[in-house]
Amino acid sequence: MENESSMQTITVITSNRLGENMGWLGIDDTDHLGGGCTTHTLWQLLNDLDDSVAFTNLRLVRLWPFAKQRTRGNAAVAIELITDDENTLIEHLDKWWNEKIKPLRGDLTKSQFSDREQYPTDPGMVWFSKQPEENFYWDVVRQEVAIEEIPNPKKIWGGHGVIGAAAAVSWRAKTSTFEAISWRINHSIMKSTTRKIDLELLTEVDGDPDTFMSRDPRSDNVLIAPRGNCPVLFGIRARTMESAKRNCELLINSPNTEDIEGYMVFETNQATDDHLGEDRTSTVIKTTVMARGTVKIETEKGILMAFSESGDIKNLAQWLIIGDVINYNGLTHFDGSIHLERLKIVTAIPSKSRPICAKCNVNMKSMGKGQSVRCPKCRNISKEVWIEKTRVPPFSKWVQPPMDSRRHLSKPLDWD
Repeated sequence: MENESSMQTITVITSNRLGENMGWLGIDDTDHLGGGCTTHTLWQLLNDLDDSVAFTNLRLVRLWPFAKQRTRGNAAVAIELITDDENTLIEHLDKWWNEKIKPLRGDLTKSQFSDREQYPTDPGMVWFSKQPEENFYWDVVRQEVAIEEIPNPKKIWGGHGVIGAAAAVSWRAKTSTFEAISWRINHSIMKSTTRKIDLELLTEVDGDPDTFMSRDPRSDNVLIAPRGNCPVLFGIRARTMESAKRNCELLINSPNTEDIEGYMVFETNQATDDHLGEDRTSTVIKTTVMARGTVKIETEKGILMAFSESGDIKNLAQWLIIGDVINYNGLTHFDGSIHLERLKIVTAIPSKSRPICAKCNVNMKSMGKGQSVRCPKCRNISKEVWIEKTRVPPFSKWVQPPMDSRRHLSKPLDWD
């Protein structure tokens, strides 16, 4: 198959290379809604390296989801390269940048499904002789960062993409998952043909306890393949490198899956919750159900938004009333509201209703502020002003959006 011969062109690191010079390469922002893929760009670059250069620490890093100039996947890539001649390697990277990546600048595709402003690609590439401090990664995964704030690399190419490129290099991968990404052969991309993947085998992939987000059990939607006209055929996400690789090869070796150009397994920060801070607690002041069931929750600590696509979060939010105490977490939007990514009821205040007249079987009514209640028919008076009833929430534990509406960075609740 095409993938077997292509994979042989990449030099795999061996133990006797570890004494040589090592440095970090980062790339970002080569994709847009209509095409391109930063992982594929790195794949092509690695195939063009001299045989004397090896690599390790291949990673894909998702960044702050609200970043203003993010493109399609909001992911950057990085890799540690091993060479005995750093200057010659940088010269090669410089030539490759000018011939292959720089021409990608300015690509733009409008979205018919989102009203988010789209920005043209502005690729960036960085080379660090030594891995920069980790704090830059945490800044970029949790907030907006300006290009002037990036660490000082030995060599820098391009524009806005250098932010994500430097963040990917800075990541220490203390908590991580893996994704095996395969790429289509060129004529399939150019023809924009429908992806051909063995979906029967996907059931086996989805049944592996180490894989995740392969198929949404609620809607049965396939989650491994993108819908747009980009080079990616599919990506298998897993908690171990071995599982990602094994299940990727299971699919690509099937005669019912189209030939591929190649694949690589990336270590990723997906499903780590790195973008979130600590869980918070507050009391509900008011809830408003908006279009399509979206709920605006006003609390003592600010406004929370449970969008219609958030599934059980939306359902729980619609059940809340004034006085309920909740735990929550999510991202703070530019308008100051928090877009919920998980929600839990802590204390549900009981519901209150007026007592029912035993004779007339109707609700009694108040006689005035601070007074008793009486039946509007027989005028019987009750000393009991309110009847309290325990409210049972639809969910007693944490809830989060369904898989097909969940952020790449969000950790599944059943992993805790």
